[in-house]
Amino acid sequence: LRRCDWQGAPEALLNARKGLGARFPLGPKWRRTTTPEEMEPSSESRTSSALFAGFRALGLFSNDIPHVVRYSALKRRFYVTTCVGKSFHTYDVSDFFLCNSVPQDICCMAADGRLVFAAYGNVFSAFARNKEIVRTFKGHKAEIHLLQPFGDHVISVDADSILIIWHIYSEEEYLQLTFEKSVFKISAILHPSTYLNKILLGSEQGNGHPIMAAGSPCGHIGLWDLEDKKLINQIRNAHSTAIAGLTFLHREPLLVTNGADNALRIWIFDGPTGEGRLLRFRMGHSAPLTSIRYYGQNGQQILSASQDGTLQSFSTIHEKFNKSLGHGLINKKRVKRKGLQNTMSVRLPPITKFAAEEARESDWDGIIACHQGKLSCSTWNYQRSTIGAYFLKPKELKKDDITATDIFCFKTVCGNLVIHKSGNFGEVAFLKTSVSVNLLFLFLSFSNFTFNLSVWNFSGSVISYSWLIKSMSIYNMTFSFFPIFYCVPLFCKLSHQAFSPDGRWLISAAMDCSIRTWDLPSGCLIDCFLLDSAPLNVTMSPTGDFLATSHVDHLGIYLWSNISLYSIVSLRPLPTDYVPSVVMLPGTCQTQDVEVSEEIIEPSDEMIEYNSPEQLNEQLVTLSLLPESRWKNLLNLDVIKKKNKPKEPPKIPKSAPFFIPTIPGLVPRYAAPEQNNDPQQSKVVNLGILAQKSDFCLKLEEGLINNKYDAALNLLKELGPSGIETELRSLSPDCGGSIEVMQSFLKMIGMMLDRKRDFELAQAYLALFLKLHLKMLPSEPILLEEMTKLSSQVEENWIHLQSLFNQSMCVLNYIKSALL
Repeated sequence: LRRCDWQGAPEALLNARKGLGARFPLGPKWRRTTTPEEMEPSSESRTSSALFAGFRALGLFSNDIPHVVRYSALKRRFYVTTCVGKSFHTYDVSDFFLCNSVPQDICCMAADGRLVFAAYGNVFSAFARNKEIVRTFKGHKAEIHLLQPFGDHVISVDADSILIIWHIYSEEEYLQLTFEKSVFKISAILHPSTYLNKILLGSEQGNGHPIMAAGSPCGHIGLWDLEDKKLINQIRNAHSTAIAGLTFLHREPLLVTNGADNALRIWIFDGPTGEGRLLRFRMGHSAPLTSIRYYGQNGQQILSASQDGTLQSFSTIHEKFNKSLGHGLINKKRVKRKGLQNTMSVRLPPITKFAAEEARESDWDGIIACHQGKLSCSTWNYQRSTIGAYFLKPKELKKDDITATDIFCFKTVCGNLVIHKSGNFGEVAFLKTSVSVNLLFLFLSFSNFTFNLSVWNFSGSVISYSWLIKSMSIYNMTFSFFPIFYCVPLFCKLSHQAFSPDGRWLISAAMDCSIRTWDLPSGCLIDCFLLDSAPLNVTMSPTGDFLATSHVDHLGIYLWSNISLYSIVSLRPLPTDYVPSVVMLPGTCQTQDVEVSEEIIEPSDEMIEYNSPEQLNEQLVTLSLLPESRWKNLLNLDVIKKKNKPKEPPKIPKSAPFFIPTIPGLVPRYAAPEQNNDPQQSKVVNLGILAQKSDFCLKLEEGLINNKYDAALNLLKELGPSGIETELRSLSPDCGGSIEVMQSFLKMIGMMLDRKRDFELAQAYLALFLKLHLKMLPSEPILLEEMTKLSSQVEENWIHLQSLFNQSMCVLNYIKSALL
């Protein structure tokens, strides 16, 4: 994989491929900045990735926009709506579900019993059934930051403190009020439930009246007694960030909270002293991710570690299958024994790398993780969703003075062994090379900017192979089991890489905000696209249907569908002057119900539509497209008919009912019996009709004259096995045929063998012909001469095919047995 010289200094990648890195400089947080030239579409470049399409994001549930609650009188249920970027999610309080999206990031939301209102920029829309946009309201000049449903009206307030009342169904402006921002800047709006036509406005200049529940910037919730004017209870550390929204459900002891820590929680107050406890929650990571990996072989669960110190599992099927394995504790028994409420001081540092294997997970912990600045590795149990009881630590090293890049852990495929290496070694891995679990130990040693890549025999501790690599850095080596491939990045700008399940593709992520796909058999770059945020981790589903990525300053996992599984894509190498386009990260919704302007896309010759001819080459043997049932059992028709013959003839009923014939129509009428008034009409059957020749025989007779048999062959292709047998049997003079017709049939078979088309049909038809007429063929010189020609043709074709078969089998046996 050497389209760019990655063995040089870091500037080599930035200057490679016509200054790709210089054209797309990195921002202060490894974010891309787009140049004006990049915004203009190019007819020579793709509009997006050819292999991957954005599917949806996982693990995103809330941000700093307050949630809204609405009650459905029809279903008698409460629904909570939260915002995630351009999308909003609607959850049933008893069972979380649903989502939808808008063209821009949502500024604020509101909801009533029928509609959900979402504002983006200076426009807001009304959604019915959480999916359909039924109304769009335009009129504000500044960004909308407050919405409030009010019966058949909806109130919107923008950043300039302009309040507009809209009629929902006509989308017309009913009233507009302007407030001076320096005197009364609207910061809150409320419709008290006991007032029919009153709206309460709050401003940034007010004193703030006491409320029942108050959220703090530290994530605590305080509960106040309004009559005694004192704090009666607290929920500490309800969120890890500031509380964004709090709502008590009407006539329910439930409090809904959300925050910028990507969490939505429902608290229930059923304790004897009025304290609240957590009832339900939807929670993702509250800090950027450090590592992601698919768990299991079905591709339905993704394990992710984050800088918030948690290890979580997200389902690609449904959110209800998500699970959190929680924070790691330094001494779990000590925490239980002393009953510590605040576990922040005893939590393990964030997980930097982890390995997981579901084999033997019911016997012991199936996950091993390395922590930032810690030498020991922790074990985790996926089934119990908790940290394990063991910490693995080498005896030789006792100090936790290593960095996150100095440690590495790996779990074998059999699930029995764990490999952990630290110090001045780049990577350590185990490989399974055969069914007999012959494990090899892959090892990197470092000395004076020179790396030795060694393969050790696991049982005998002997080096089997060794390679010398000269490079300034080796980081984050990856390998594939079947087939066995090693990926050794020689440049630190590469953040992560992953193999496809079949080992054919290598997907690499770089800090220049690009994701590249390499075709390993050809060693060429076949796909490349840019993102607005640098990717940190990439992993491919074991089933090959999705690519999962995590990015800088992003809390979610982003899924990209593999287009090659359901569409024809181009796998041609990209040209050296290829300029990749920017692809937006997918949202949390699978389908974006947003009006997209139609773009005129010029036809490109990148994907040339190829129509396969009926025969690729005259020297190649071509088979027909007919199913096997039309020709495979022609020789066994008599056996099949004998098996399908009923054991007993159908029995006639003792007393058959008498039916009077009727004339078809709306009104039933009886049909009059037919009377034969012609006494001279003969009752003798005309046998001439039965002796009439079929169309197939007529086409064969024409073939003797013009030497063209395509029409006759097409008629035979349309028949079933029984019809084919009937036609071939009728070629005999005893059944209405002739010697000339039989000769014409043999010439048709010879034509098929000469053209090497419909090869299996020619063999099947000839075999059935010989079975039916073998006794009379030697007595006819004309037919015997034709049979001699066909015999030489069949033998020549089979000798040629046999040589090709033997050659192919030799190549396959060499590939399977040779040590490459």
